[in-house]
Amino acid sequence: MAMFCNQCEQTAKGVACTVRGVCGKNEDVDSLMDTLLYGLKGIASYAHHSRVLGKTDPEIDAFIEQALFKTLTNVDFSMEDLWDTVMKAGMMNLKAMQMLDAANTEHFGVPTPTKVRTGTVKGPGILVTGHDLLDLEELLKQTEGTGVNVYTHGEMLPANGYPELKKYKHFIGNYGSAWQKQKKEFDEFGGPILVTTNCVLIPPDGYKDRLYTTGVTALDGVKHIGEGHDFSAIIEHAKRLGDLPERRGPDMWTGAHSKSILSLAPQIIDAVKAGKIKHFFLVGGCDGATPGRNYYTELAEKIPQDAIIMTLACGKYRFNDQEYGDIEGIPRFLDVGQCNDAYSAIVVAVELAKAFNVEVNDLPLSIVLSWFEQKAVAIVLTLAALGIKDVRLGPSLPAFISPNNWKTIQDKLNWKAIGDPEQDLKDMLKA
Repeated sequence: MAMFCNQCEQTAKGVACTVRGVCGKNEDVDSLMDTLLYGLKGIASYAHHSRVLGKTDPEIDAFIEQALFKTLTNVDFSMEDLWDTVMKAGMMNLKAMQMLDAANTEHFGVPTPTKVRTGTVKGPGILVTGHDLLDLEELLKQTEGTGVNVYTHGEMLPANGYPELKKYKHFIGNYGSAWQKQKKEFDEFGGPILVTTNCVLIPPDGYKDRLYTTGVTALDGVKHIGEGHDFSAIIEHAKRLGDLPERRGPDMWTGAHSKSILSLAPQIIDAVKAGKIKHFFLVGGCDGATPGRNYYTELAEKIPQDAIIMTLACGKYRFNDQEYGDIEGIPRFLDVGQCNDAYSAIVVAVELAKAFNVEVNDLPLSIVLSWFEQKAVAIVLTLAALGIKDVRLGPSLPAFISPNNWKTIQDKLNWKAIGDPEQDLKDMLKA
């Protein structure tokens, strides 16, 4: 059916001409509309995870409705109004992350720094990927006493730090790494895989029959577990497939929640004052398969020994298999958690700024993010709305940010695209 386009007063067959870039009449308006839509998808994901744990916020829900209403057309919208809406989306995402943090910690306990075993042990096993901790908990309950072990993958790694999850003895640890390697890793795992959110690739035949989706996730030709968390089918599948081999990889650390980090605040403050900690880096985000994302590995390897590295989301798999040591008993490497745990990183920055009686932008803190999908966009909008300056983004700027809008961000916040890791590091340390 043809749809009328108010912008160019023409008729497009099958799709409205207001789809971005068709008319090209106002590239900057189109860009902000797309940015807003991606940000709203991220906010909705965090709000959904909170909802399944019993927490909602009518202000967040109302904003999502209002902001989506704005995207019905992009004709004659005020740029100032759109910028205000995009920045409000950043603040609503902060609120959504705060709500999810409360939901997770009240239900699963406050994460504590935890060394996580990687690989598999002999015995049947199920691999859980995605973000939904409640799905993982229900699977752990139903596999207890069955002889079936459970492993995390990708963004589920931080689940190993929650007290109410790691109490299960058959919760073995983590297998694999970031989402873009899942075709190889899922094929090699050997047992069934439970996908709890949409960080999933179209499966090849090699493991398609071992893949199960649940919740909001569904793939054509893949078995889906509906409401009610009845995981009996995947548990029986694991038993039929039998024992996984004994495999051991390097241990990984996770569980550095803001409350855990801030419990070290007195030592951190003393170490900074004594010149033993000279800089903090937040390096993370949503990873991708682009070869240029080796930048983040190289950067982490070059960060000096008198600096603390915080990380989050699946971008950490570029460098979280290394040993970083400690400074005066304070771990140099702190995995804050999933993408939504950016809230913990923000809390740490705010509290350290208060302790030193400075603004956050005056801390010796550098933020280097990879952003690839909607939740990462929502987090970036939160940083912009908070006025956080000097953020570096990469590996390339998203196509939906117009040159003029990027210049506005640069002029207001001095954000930069990543470049050469060695030169970027020199510049950050100098600043």
